[in-house]
Amino acid sequence: MTLANSLLRLPRQMLAGNQGKGLVGPILIILILSMMVLPLPPFLLDLLFTFNIALSIMVLLVSMYTMKALDFAAFPAVLLFTTLLRLSLNVASTRVVLMEGHTGPDAAGKVIEAFGHFLVGGNFAVGVMVFIILVVINFMVITKGAGRIAEVGARFTLDAMPGKQMAIDADLNAGLIGEDVARKRRAEVAQEADFYGSMDGASKFVRGDAVAGLLILVINIIGGLIVGMAQHGLGFSEAATTYTLLAIGDGLVAQIPALVISTAAGVIVSRVTTDEDVGGQLTGQLFANPRVLFLTAGVIGLMGLIPGMPNLAFLIIAGGLVWLGRRVMRGGGKSADTAVAAPAPVVTALESQEATWDDVALVDPLGLEVGYRLISLVDKTQNGELLGRIKSIRKKFAQDIGFLVPVVHIRDNLEIKPNAYVVKLKGVQIGQGE
Repeated sequence: MTLANSLLRLPRQMLAGNQGKGLVGPILIILILSMMVLPLPPFLLDLLFTFNIALSIMVLLVSMYTMKALDFAAFPAVLLFTTLLRLSLNVASTRVVLMEGHTGPDAAGKVIEAFGHFLVGGNFAVGVMVFIILVVINFMVITKGAGRIAEVGARFTLDAMPGKQMAIDADLNAGLIGEDVARKRRAEVAQEADFYGSMDGASKFVRGDAVAGLLILVINIIGGLIVGMAQHGLGFSEAATTYTLLAIGDGLVAQIPALVISTAAGVIVSRVTTDEDVGGQLTGQLFANPRVLFLTAGVIGLMGLIPGMPNLAFLIIAGGLVWLGRRVMRGGGKSADTAVAAPAPVVTALESQEATWDDVALVDPLGLEVGYRLISLVDKTQNGELLGRIKSIRKKFAQDIGFLVPVVHIRDNLEIKPNAYVVKLKGVQIGQGE
C-alpha cells in the first residue's frame, strides 16, 4: 500500500512547482504529434481550432506589448509549436473531411462550417479567392519581409558581438561596473545573438506553413471529389460544392491564425528597442507633430471637395485629423509652459548645493586604444590574452615597487591605423606603436 500510494502521489508531485512547467513542452509535442495519427471527433476539433485562434491572438498581443525583443525570447519556439499545431489540425481535419464530408457541411465541426459559410457567404469561388489572397499576403509580404529583417538583424548582431564584449570588459577594467553586472551584460549579448539567429531560421517555418496550407486545400478538393463521387455516389456538382466548402473552411481556419502569427513575427523583428512598446512608439511618433496632421487634413479635405468623390467620408477624416492636431497642439503648449517654468526652482536648488567630485568629468588615468585589427588581442571571446597580461603586470609592479598602477581602460579607436595602438595618461597621448 505504501508503494502504491507513493506511485499515485508521484504525478501530482511532478506537476506541482517547477517540474510541472518542464513537462508542458514534452506533453504538448506528444499531443500535437498524436493528432496527426489519431482520429478526432468534430467537437474536439472545434475546441482545438478555437484554441489555435486564441493562441495566435495572445502571441500577437504579447509581441505588441514587449519593450525589447529579448522580453519575448521564447518566440522562435512558440513559432515552431504553433506551426506544428496548425499542420496537425490540418491533417486531423482532412481525415474527417474526406471520411465524413458526404454527411454535410458540419461533418468536420462547427468552426470549419462557420468559416466556410459565414466568412465567404457559402460561395466556394469567393472562398477560393479569399484563401489565395490570404496565402499571398502571408507568404509574399509579411513572412518574406520578416524573414529578411531577421536575417539582416542576425548578421549585424553577430558582427557587433566583439565590440560589445570589449566594451563590457573595458567598463569592468575601469571599475565602472561590477563582475555581476558584466556577467549579466555578456549573457544578454549572447542571448540577443541566439535570438536573432533562431528567428532567421524560424521564419522559414511560417513560409513553409503557407505553402503547405495551399497544397492541403488542393488535396482536400481533389480528394473530396474522388471520394464523394467514387465511394459515396455523389454527383459532380454536389461533391464539388460540399467538399470545396469544407476544404475552404479548413484552409481559412488555419490561415487566419497563421497570418496573425506572421504579423507577430514581423512586429518582433522590426521593432526598435526603446522604453516603450510598439503602440506607444506609433502613437508617440506618428501623431506627435500637429503640422503633419493639419497638412494631411488639408489634402484629404481638398480631395473631398472634388465632384464625384465620396465627399462625406473624406470630410469626416479631414475633420478628425484637424481635431486630433488641435489636441496635440494644446498638449504641446502645456508641456512647453511647464518646461519654461521648471528651470527657476532647479537653479535655486543648484545654487544651494556645493560642488562635489560628481561634477568633475571622469578621465581615465591610464588608457589604451587599439586599431580594429588588434581587437582580437583584447577580446575574451577570441581568446585574447592581453587583458590577463595587463592584470599580471599590474600585480607584479605593485608587489615589486609598492605602488598600484591605475586600472588600464581599453577601447577601440577607428581613427588610428588598423594595427596601431596608443597609450594615454589622463587623456593625453604619451606613447604609440604599430
